[in-house]
Amino acid sequence: MTRTHAQRALIACAALVVLAACGTGTKDGAKEALGTKAAAPAPVRPVKPVRKAVQGLPGMPPVLDPKDVYAADRPNRLSPVVKDFPSRVYVPNTESDTVSVIDPTTYEIIDTIHVGRQPQHVVPSWDMKTLWVNNDRGNTLTPIDPSTGKAGKPVDVHDPYNLYFTPNGKYAVVMASLDRELVFRDPHTMERRKTVPVSCYGVNHADFSLDGRYFIVSCEFSGELLKVDTEKMEVVGQQKLPFAGAMPQDVKVSPDGKRFYVADMMADGMWVLDGDTFGKPTLLPTGKGTHGLYISRDSREMYVSNRGEGTVSVFDFAENRVTKKWQLPGGGSPDMGGVSADGKVLWLSGRYNSEVYAIDTRTGAQLARIKVGSGPHGLAVYPQPGRYSLGHTGIFR
Repeated sequence: MTRTHAQRALIACAALVVLAACGTGTKDGAKEALGTKAAAPAPVRPVKPVRKAVQGLPGMPPVLDPKDVYAADRPNRLSPVVKDFPSRVYVPNTESDTVSVIDPTTYEIIDTIHVGRQPQHVVPSWDMKTLWVNNDRGNTLTPIDPSTGKAGKPVDVHDPYNLYFTPNGKYAVVMASLDRELVFRDPHTMERRKTVPVSCYGVNHADFSLDGRYFIVSCEFSGELLKVDTEKMEVVGQQKLPFAGAMPQDVKVSPDGKRFYVADMMADGMWVLDGDTFGKPTLLPTGKGTHGLYISRDSREMYVSNRGEGTVSVFDFAENRVTKKWQLPGGGSPDMGGVSADGKVLWLSGRYNSEVYAIDTRTGAQLARIKVGSGPHGLAVYPQPGRYSLGHTGIFR
């Protein structure tokens, strides 16, 4: 049968409809049937995950990175408040009632400040403008102006073994070890605001959760841990460490805020604890007389001083293990300290050797061993990076 020109056109149109409805089920098939090619689809760009903002303690500066509580502590990232302060190492000599001031560029003592009885720690204030010397048996705090290195008039504070500040800067928290109290005070005048009696013995060290809403406290003489609600200023948890004769010391939270590490000088390691659940901790051995815990400037490692064997263990957060151990030449008693602003030097007091150690954080080599007064304890390296201080010898956020 002879098809007309109009019929042939209708058949061709029907064929195109069939092609479009089969195979790919897209318009591209029809275009290819006509000898054309569809434009390539635009590449799908991956959507960056939105980091959920941390609902921090009211009044607390915002968390910079929910995955790294130490994000503000990068090398030489000094706050405008402290950037012009001279770099110094302040060493409280517990048995000499003095503070030795070291120039870290020359490793020489440039000043000796006389303070009250048994200075235990040198503590940067929340606003980072003052260094407070904790004169435990003298029942005073001596302020030092870090811009001049000069001491001011002592402030009467009973049993100030250690000193912390709430993340919102609202309160100073005195660890009154012998009084068995946590004393919340005005962070500037140190006037008492609330006293929280505790049933454990020897409250001494602490660190705060990622959101600042609670903190974990070590009780040295009864081998216990406390969990404290920051805003309510109340003890909300208490537990005995599962080791006979435990003596917990320094406390540090992991960069991601998921775990707390508690040094134990009798268990010779760190207790690893979930702070949120406050469940049973596990022990991670590091060395004899585990005492101080300090975070590297890249948040990847933690330096652990082992006072009983003269070593420093290097703990890797990602690998969850000790990857290196540095031995002090001739031994020593590495105790408390801090990391230099550039992150290259770890400074530690030698508690029973009347000396201070400067250690290269890249190699573990001892850079200097400096003679100081008797019983050097909680030395502070200052200034350090960060936006504000939570206390002790320098916990910065």
